[in-house]
Amino acid sequence: MRKYIIADNQELTRFALESLLRKDEENVIYRAFDRSGLVDLLREHESAAVLLDYTLFDFADEDQLLIIAERFNLSDWLLISDELTPQFIRRVVYSSHQFSVAFKDGPMSEIREALQAVGNHTRYLSQRALEAIITQQQEEEKPDLLTQTETEIVKAIAQGKTTKEIAAERFSSIHTITTHRKNIFRKLGINTAHEAVKYALRAGLIDPSEFYI
Repeated sequence: MRKYIIADNQELTRFALESLLRKDEENVIYRAFDRSGLVDLLREHESAAVLLDYTLFDFADEDQLLIIAERFNLSDWLLISDELTPQFIRRVVYSSHQFSVAFKDGPMSEIREALQAVGNHTRYLSQRALEAIITQQQEEEKPDLLTQTETEIVKAIAQGKTTKEIAAERFSSIHTITTHRKNIFRKLGINTAHEAVKYALRAGLIDPSEFYI
């Protein structure tokens, strides 16, 4: 027997989840309609599996969610929503092994697999959730290639401006602009202004219609 708490304020979703869960007659199902009610049910059933649409519940932020999950550390949680941000998914998944993730608009096979996994105290992450985590991690690890000043100088170089002209526009010395230029070429792995134009075009810094490479 497994106890489930459905914490979802969409009536259709509640009905669908209950229908899937009741295929096993031994399952016991409870409903929570707000955070307070969810906590009360978890006090009575500490090892229950919670099926939660976080986006429709009255959590102030993910910290509240994580605190409750830590408080009831025997519980399992399946976060099932239409949309969850990559930052949110990564935060909760990395914070606790209690959390599984699936999406309402995913295939029915994924929902069944997720429910089965959570019923067996096993974590489940849908393919979309895994991709969101990986993408978020790559974004956080990717350094800004050029500073704002360097980006502006690349744009000026691509527009055909000389070092002297760029220095005058920026109220800088020629030496300063020359140093920036060297740093830019080093960071981009290029050697010529021609290559700088190509980079500016790819990065959308200049209008392609103005240049012929």
